Amino acid sequence: MLCITSQISPILATQRPTTITPTYTDFLKTSCKATLYPELCYNSLSTYTNVIQTSPEKLANAALSVTLTTTRTTTDMISRMSNGPGIRPSEAGALRDCLEELNDAIYELQESIMEMFHIKGSKKLGLKINNIQTWVSAALTDEDTCMDGSSGGEAMDGKLKSVVRGRIVNICHLTSNSLALINDYASSMLN
Repeated sequence: MLCITSQISPILATQRPTTITPTYTDFLKTSCKATLYPELCYNSLSTYTNVIQTSPEKLANAALSVTLTTTRTTTDMISRMSNGPGIRPSEAGALRDCLEELNDAIYELQESIMEMFHIKGSKKLGLKINNIQTWVSAALTDEDTCMDGSSGGEAMDGKLKSVVRGRIVNICHLTSNSLALINDYASSMLN
């Protein structure tokens, strides 16, 4: 395994940071070290350090929101490409197949974010965390399936394949990082 048109999460949208506190930055750096792609983790979340502060919950939510936004942006790009001039029927078919997988991933990421909003004070904390982990894992599988379908065989030419693959790898890595941060949050909540 190599591995978002709506607005960002309401938590992130209403609290754009203006200054960064070193403690918050240190928390983010330390937390990102637990991911497979720590540099991407830090770079994708560093503008939200004053929102995240030192909260594993806010960190996991921010990671999910960034992942969802990026997946939607990638889906929009691939959709435009599939209808673009010069696209061969085999390329358009591979891109449409990929879009189906990415739309499933968007749904699963949305569900995980909704579950995060209902986690505080829940009597079924373990079940809710399990649901979130399952949806994010399923999104990662869908993204990976998209990549496998779009990068294999002769369906796409080299340049198109390279562009699509680069965008899919990015969302796979963001999703993987989100799952790692959710797992850290889960362990802090369940212990």
